[in-house]
Amino acid sequence: MDEIETPPFFLCPISFQIMKEPVTTVTGITYDRESIEKWLLKAKICVCPVTNQSLPRAREYLTPNHTLQRLIKAWISSNEAKGVGDDQISSPKSPINRIHLQKLVKNLEVPHCYQASMEKIHDLAKQGERNRTCMVEVGVTKAMVMVIKKNFKEGNTNGLEEALKIIRLLWHEAMIKNKIKHLIRENMDFINSLTWILKIHVDNKNINMVNEVMPLLKLTIDVVDSTLLGNLNIEFFREIVRVIRKRGLISKQAIKSALHVLVDACPLGINRTKIVEAGGVTELVELELEKPEKNITELVFNLLAHLCSCAEGREQFLRHAAGLAMISKRILRVSAATDDLAIQVISVIAKYSTSKEIVLEMLRVGTVSKLCMVMQADCASYLKVKARDILRLHSTSWNNSPCIQVYLLTRHQR
Repeated sequence: MDEIETPPFFLCPISFQIMKEPVTTVTGITYDRESIEKWLLKAKICVCPVTNQSLPRAREYLTPNHTLQRLIKAWISSNEAKGVGDDQISSPKSPINRIHLQKLVKNLEVPHCYQASMEKIHDLAKQGERNRTCMVEVGVTKAMVMVIKKNFKEGNTNGLEEALKIIRLLWHEAMIKNKIKHLIRENMDFINSLTWILKIHVDNKNINMVNEVMPLLKLTIDVVDSTLLGNLNIEFFREIVRVIRKRGLISKQAIKSALHVLVDACPLGINRTKIVEAGGVTELVELELEKPEKNITELVFNLLAHLCSCAEGREQFLRHAAGLAMISKRILRVSAATDDLAIQVISVIAKYSTSKEIVLEMLRVGTVSKLCMVMQADCASYLKVKARDILRLHSTSWNNSPCIQVYLLTRHQR
């Protein structure tokens, strides 16, 4: 196909793409509506990107450029045979009707209108940032939080999927306008509602719903009050661990979200104990044995370093037949962050889990040889110091190890 030269005045000065809905600002410059509205929403100093003249933020000052719209459509039609398609342009959309939207929210309280209203709100939320911003201003975010909490109290799952999807679509705009933090950050009911949804859909093997609720739970934990983190109960952690256990069925995004939730909860000692009680250490080792991608490995090792700082965590880690071997094998193979966390785990085990069997196990599965490799590898000096300190802890037990002898010989020759 011959290369088609697009008329430059068809391109948005911000996105440099063919304009789908050209609008003209008070400075006389035409932009694609989505691009200029995003600019006006996020810019600290509201000026025209081309002329640098001051611009009002209100959408009412953006005038649809119907003439340019018709020219673009005509050009696309005339070049259709050359590969330019109608999907590159769309008809201008009318601004969302706030009164209609408010009526849809009100109809959520009417049983026979509930499902249709929920589906319509979801469709509107998918149509663009302009709609989502308006929906946040009208109070749709609050309405969805209330729907989820009400369904939890009544044990009703009708419309839950749409409610979850709508909140996720609105989350960014709701955070910008500070319209969601106050609804959830000091409110355990919302977390309990999401945990309940997670439980029933893991039980029913409804993986789509698990994939939907888990990222929302992560977003929620990111912003909740620290007091709430300390009040998370054991059932909450059991459900998160169950998500990790179902990793063969569940999306990577949901698994990452589950790991992030545990990482956010870990700084509190009481939560570390609950995660261990829920079987978290065992499932983390099992997950890592499947050799996941780098960012998942780093999350897993971050969690293991936290959990092995308590006696219960170390005990569960050592009960797993492959725990020590797995963490030793991954050193010097993933990232510097993973090396640091792995050596933290080995260090606390060498200090506090000092039975003869464990010390000999570290020698047998290659932990000692890997520490010797760290001492000679091109890595951070503080890691070498940590490795050396661990080797010194049980030097009498490991002194006859061939790798120790090779290391000592190499150091002597230097």
